[in-house]
Amino acid sequence: MKNLSVSTFIHILFSVAIIILIATFLLFLSWDKDRQKIEEYKRYQLISITFLSNLQFNSAKEEIVKLYKDLNVRSVSEEKIAGIKKKIETKGKTIFSGGSSLGRVRVFQIEEKHYIYVQRMEHNLMLEDNRPENYYFEIAVTLGIFLIALLLLLYLAVLRKLYPLKTLHRQIQRFAQGDMQTRITYLYDDEIGKIAKSFDDAILHINELSTSKNLFMRNLMHELKTPITKGRIVVEMMEDEGTKKILVRAFERMNELISELAQLERVTTQSFEPNFEYVMIDEVIQKSQELLMTVKGSVTTDVENRALTTDVKLFSLALKNLLDNGIKYSKNKHVDLRSTGLGLEVISQGEELQHPLSYYIEPFSQEEKRSSGFGLGLYIVHSILAKLGCKLGYRYEDGNNIFIIEAGEACNLS
Repeated sequence: MKNLSVSTFIHILFSVAIIILIATFLLFLSWDKDRQKIEEYKRYQLISITFLSNLQFNSAKEEIVKLYKDLNVRSVSEEKIAGIKKKIETKGKTIFSGGSSLGRVRVFQIEEKHYIYVQRMEHNLMLEDNRPENYYFEIAVTLGIFLIALLLLLYLAVLRKLYPLKTLHRQIQRFAQGDMQTRITYLYDDEIGKIAKSFDDAILHINELSTSKNLFMRNLMHELKTPITKGRIVVEMMEDEGTKKILVRAFERMNELISELAQLERVTTQSFEPNFEYVMIDEVIQKSQELLMTVKGSVTTDVENRALTTDVKLFSLALKNLLDNGIKYSKNKHVDLRSTGLGLEVISQGEELQHPLSYYIEPFSQEEKRSSGFGLGLYIVHSILAKLGCKLGYRYEDGNNIFIIEAGEACNLS
């Protein structure tokens, strides 16, 4: 029940209510039908007893009229008796029969009318049942139909009231999938309308923050480029090689930080979509080594050249960052790149990571003892692989740190 959707719960609730109402209605109709039969039997039994036991055919007219009125019957004229008897013989149905030593009473049904035939000694009497029409059954049927229709209308009204939730859900899903221009719309000021308005305000606020962040990052990177370039020019003119080397390294680190921030800003944008294409893995590795710009022989590859469906630039960048990390933090400044199963492994000698991998894929996370890097490498790798439908894994084995690019559905190695 906890995971049951509101719509499903309402479907079940109203279905059960309608079934119970219909079952109750049918039981009532069955009970009412039996009740009417019992009442009808008692009535004709009373008439039988009255006419066979108490009635004197030579009674005063006033007494007979009063008896007919009390029993809701009326006498059939002599002219009609022959025709009624003929109808009884052809299409009449006996619905009651009773009698005693004094005579016999039978009740016949012809179409919607009931006729009472009394035979007492030598006297015969034909009466027509003049009981007032009983509309209890029709009222019960009408009331039952009304209640079922009312419950159905309430059911449809509730579904219609909840229908905007589906629209709201679709709009929120579009926003979650990166459509930052999605607006949440709702016409009425009820609870759903208030939720929609609050979420729409949140979207506007998130868009404003995102725009401000992007503007800040771009302005920051642009403003830093100029002094770094000027600083490099001035440093190149210095004669002290020791100081020059330190400053050049400092400016290089600043350039690396700006590049990594630019990559981070681009990849983590929700609206960013990779450009998937069909390439060979060798092409990706070659491009990543070109980006690496490291000493020749720092990377040993043992990779089966297979087809790869991915974004070449992004995958190369992620692989470059893994290779770069392996070289920086390995004991021998060397990494091995090999293929295994449906993935790639980057292997380097070194001490085991002190924290779980989840710690290092957060931005600006690094080991306390490390002075190089900004703690963005693995975060960028993780963000890129997530965009490509791949995963980043890690294990420590025989003194080696092994980072694994695990291929997923969108990152297909075949």
